[in-house]
Amino acid sequence: MRALLKMERPAWLLAAAALVVLVVINGLVQKGFFAPMVLQSNLTTFLPLVLVAIGQTYVILAGDIDLSVGAVAALVNVITVSVMAALGGSAGAIAAGMAAGILVAVACGLLNGLLIAVLRLQPMVTTFGTGIIFSALALWVLPQAGLVVPDAYWSTYGGAILDVPTVLWILLLAGLFVFVLARLPFQSWLKAVGGNRSGAFQSGLPLTGIRIKAFVLSAIFAGLAALCLTGETATGDPLMGQSLGMGSISAVALGGTLLSGGVGGAMGSILGALLLGMIGNVIYFAGLPYEYQTLVQGLIVLAALAGGVVLARR
Repeated sequence: MRALLKMERPAWLLAAAALVVLVVINGLVQKGFFAPMVLQSNLTTFLPLVLVAIGQTYVILAGDIDLSVGAVAALVNVITVSVMAALGGSAGAIAAGMAAGILVAVACGLLNGLLIAVLRLQPMVTTFGTGIIFSALALWVLPQAGLVVPDAYWSTYGGAILDVPTVLWILLLAGLFVFVLARLPFQSWLKAVGGNRSGAFQSGLPLTGIRIKAFVLSAIFAGLAALCLTGETATGDPLMGQSLGMGSISAVALGGTLLSGGVGGAMGSILGALLLGMIGNVIYFAGLPYEYQTLVQGLIVLAALAGGVVLARR
């Protein structure tokens, strides 16, 4: 265990140090970066990826991967707004829509978990396939973007609770969940399953149940990200969240979690997601030509990932 902690710490610190540097640079290139409204706007933009990265971490820790999270977010979005619209947009309709969306996310996670942990299908191919199915269902429910959400929903999400921005409350609650789960046996079981699956099986750990729970957690966090995106865009969109899959995997890797499983943690993934957001901000406000922005962002992410891998191996 001490050896694992030594492997995790440098990669986690690398993400934290890089984030601090990018915050300083962003403060120089983006006017008013440290103004409360600007910080809230940036956090609103980064939050969905943060949530998806948290859920993706638990799947990767167990040695699996979930490529369907973006499609899950799209399906949850259209289900949520459709239920709200069908029930009239009242407070009860908002609650019912959110509950329906999270239940759909749980069902998606269960399907992924059963196919992979019970039927032993290959995780990458399976979640790629289920992602296509979930995307098709989202298009079937809502063929094109539309169905504006009730004003109370987006105004609450974009507003404040007890003078604290709602998005910050969500981030703090997500961080608290990560902090608590890291101290429960379940995360150690995930690392055992991802680090040495045969050894974990021989020690008596319920591998099937652990892997299913990891996929359910991943889908739930994708669903929560969808609720955030719904509050941000105030509408339904069956093509929402397409970049969340690869973005979450990059964030997890940047945060120090090995993609082979067994080493890492969701707190690092939060830093990794914020790091990705800050990279995009710096590139945009530095005034680089549009045609080079994606190229430069990809090169920076690749260099950061390579650095994390080198530190983890050492």
